[in-house]
Amino acid sequence: MEIINSLYNSPFLIISLTLGVYLASTWLYKKIKLGLLHPVLVSVTIIILFLKLTDIPYNTYKKGSYIFDILLDLSVVALGFILFEQINSIKKYLISIFTSVFVGSIIGIISVIGLLKIMDVPEIIISSITPKSVTNPIAIRISEITGGLPPITAIVVIFTGIFGSIIGPYLLKYLKIKSKIAKGLAMGSSAHGIGTARAIEMGAVEGAISGLAIGIMGFFTATLIPFFQWLLS
Repeated sequence: MEIINSLYNSPFLIISLTLGVYLASTWLYKKIKLGLLHPVLVSVTIIILFLKLTDIPYNTYKKGSYIFDILLDLSVVALGFILFEQINSIKKYLISIFTSVFVGSIIGIISVIGLLKIMDVPEIIISSITPKSVTNPIAIRISEITGGLPPITAIVVIFTGIFGSIIGPYLLKYLKIKSKIAKGLAMGSSAHGIGTARAIEMGAVEGAISGLAIGIMGFFTATLIPFFQWLLS
């Protein structure tokens, strides 16, 4: 009980708890190799249950884990460095990159809105789910602007990233896609940050292109969703 109480005033313990849970989840995932035991999914679930059972407010946890926000900013800079290293590859395929992500964003938006409308899903849920393939900060803002529920959007985006990072590499292999550019675009534009982390494991070019795809996909999706919602309303 003393350890739980000390969490309220000890960022070090909160950081240690978070890292410990994630490392244990990663070990478990590598050991069992089961998609449902993805480290992000398991870590989030365990931490939520822990906070719930111990009645520790989320704001307390967030304040104590501020270091991860700093590390997240640094990871964005690291992606920028990878992009700089692969600038020559990017220049060669710049038109193809923008075209493919543009078409992908259109198909992604229309398929989600169309399918949910056929299922007669309420508009507020449609607005919450449509930006599923965009990184969370952009997706949440899109959801707010289009009348969605940001908490639902955040959950859908996370699960999309996890699912894409698990299925993506196997699907690309099954389809016999050899191009590193294509692999990176597929991972980044469909599974955003979590997919990009997996793309970096696949290779430097894949990781760089995947990071670029996150930004391009975010721009096109934020621009096109209001238009297609109006068009299909």
